[in-house]
Amino acid sequence: MPVLVVEDDPQMAGLLKRGLTEEGYDVTVAADGVQGLLAATRTPPGIAVLDVMLPGMSGFELCRRLRETQPSIMVLMLTARDDVDDRVRGLDAGADDYLVKPFAFSELAARLRALRRRDSPSTPSVLVVGDITIHTVSHDVSVEGVPVHLSPKEYQLLFLLGTHFEQTVSRTSIMTEIWGTVAHADLNIVDQYVSYLRRKLDVIPAQTRVVTERGVGFRLTASP
Repeated sequence: MPVLVVEDDPQMAGLLKRGLTEEGYDVTVAADGVQGLLAATRTPPGIAVLDVMLPGMSGFELCRRLRETQPSIMVLMLTARDDVDDRVRGLDAGADDYLVKPFAFSELAARLRALRRRDSPSTPSVLVVGDITIHTVSHDVSVEGVPVHLSPKEYQLLFLLGTHFEQTVSRTSIMTEIWGTVAHADLNIVDQYVSYLRRKLDVIPAQTRVVTERGVGFRLTASP
């Protein structure tokens, strides 16, 4: 699978290129956001590994632009700052996972394998849960035919809860399935995204809702 690495630190870029090549990936390296965007246009990657702090164009902006042109791309962002607001910003930009430096290469490789498993086409093209319809290919969501515009992580949260309809999913499970790990993570980010999702579903309003199982997790359920 082609992988685009955008990293302005030559030593880190070299380590990633060597390691990912040994893992069997076809690796292209770019030193800044503009070069990364051009490289992705020439050879569309299946996975992008993006540093947050890039010259010319931030990793956040590059992630957004890649998502616009290649919606199916898998994005792993790298940062030296372990800050919840930064993680939320990156995930809202369309990142699938977030890895804090310094990290072991084995963890990065495992994160990429997890992304590829989540991307496997083993789900139906349309998932209907109560009055919510989820299109798993286009990632469109509607309630009784009314479109609901979700961020990538909000969509993944709804999809995860929808595939476990009427079952409680723990915060830890949500964190692992959507963000890849609970290491260096604040589980409050799960509550933040549940709140975002509820607000958007309440606008319609949806009869199917997300309920909190105190001390356990969350469940998607149909209102009586």
